[in-house]
Amino acid sequence: MSAADDRDRAVATLRRIAFLLERAQASSYRPAAYRAAARTVERQEPDRLHALAAAGALTDLPHVGARTAGVVASALAGEPVPVLDDLEREAAAADAAAPDDEASVLLGALRGDMHAHTEASDGATPVQEMVLAALELGHDWLAITDHSPRLTVAHGLSAERLRAQMSQVAALRRAVAPFDVLTGIECDVLEDGSLDQDPDLLDELDVVVASVHSKLRMDRASMTRRMLAAVRDPRTDVLGHCTGRRLTGRERPPSEFDAEAVFAACAEHGVAVEINSRPDRLDPPHALLEVAVAAGCEFAIDSDAHAPGQLAWLRAGCERAVAHGIGPDRVVTARSAQEVRARGRRAAVGR
Repeated sequence: MSAADDRDRAVATLRRIAFLLERAQASSYRPAAYRAAARTVERQEPDRLHALAAAGALTDLPHVGARTAGVVASALAGEPVPVLDDLEREAAAADAAAPDDEASVLLGALRGDMHAHTEASDGATPVQEMVLAALELGHDWLAITDHSPRLTVAHGLSAERLRAQMSQVAALRRAVAPFDVLTGIECDVLEDGSLDQDPDLLDELDVVVASVHSKLRMDRASMTRRMLAAVRDPRTDVLGHCTGRRLTGRERPPSEFDAEAVFAACAEHGVAVEINSRPDRLDPPHALLEVAVAAGCEFAIDSDAHAPGQLAWLRAGCERAVAHGIGPDRVVTARSAQEVRARGRRAAVGR
C-alpha cells in the first residue's frame, strides 16, 4: 500500500472510532477529539505523516493528542488499534443482545431518516460525513434538516445559507446515487405558530420538520394554538419532538398542550408525528403516543442525529412505536425517498 493509502486508513480509523463512540452515547467531547484529529491527519502530506510517526512527533500536529497519536501510528503501520477493536466488540455484543422482535422487524423496514443535523447548524460534521454514515447503516435516503435562523444558539441557517446548502445537497445527491439526499429544515415554530423561514423557500424543500424550541412553558391554551397553527401550515410535513422534554443532563419537563386537538389536526392535515429516538428526548411520551395512535396519525421515526454515530439510534424509536401497535404502514420513514417527496403537502398547493 502507498503512503497515501496509509494516511487514508488512519483517517478512516479515527472516524470509525468517533462513530462507535457516538453510537454508544459517549460524552460528545470524546468523538469530537477523534474527528478533529481525523481532519488534521487528512490534510497532511502522506510522507510527512510517516516521518512524524517515525520520530514520535505526531502530537506536534494540531488537535492530535497522545491517545489519537497512538491510533494514527498504529493505523499507519497497519497494526491493530486496541481502542477500535474494543469498540467494535462492544458494538457487536450490543447488536447480538438486541432481541429479534417486532422492533427489529420495524427497524429493518425503515428506509430513511427525516431529522439530521450537520455542522451548518449545531451538528458535529459536514453533510458528506452524515450521508456516508447513513449509507453504511443501510439507509436508502437521508433528509438534512438543520435549524432555522431564529434559533441563534444553534447557528440556524438564514435563507441565503439554506439556499447554499440546497445546492450542496443537489451536487452530493448526484455523487452518491442511487442513495438519495433530501433537502430540508427543522423550522422553529414561532410564538404565533408561524414557521421561521421564507415561505417561498420552504416550498422548495423536500422535508419541513416544525418544532417548538422557545417559550416551552407557555400556558396550555396558548401552546395549543401555537402548535395548531404550525400543523395547519401546508408547508409542515412533520411535527418534531412535540413536548420538547429533556430526560437527561439539563432536564426539562414536557410542554403542556391539548394533545387530542393537536394530533387530530396532524391526522387531518397529513402531518406525521415524530417519534424522536434521541435518548435524552424519547418524545412523545408513551401517554401522548397513545393519543396520536387513536387520532389516526402517521409517524416519522427519526434519530434527530447531530453526529454520524447518532444515526444508529433508531431502534429506541422502533421499540416505542411497536409498544403502541405502530407498524411500517403508518411510518413515513419506512417509505422511499420518492414517496416522501410526493407525500409533501406543498405539492398540493403548487410546489
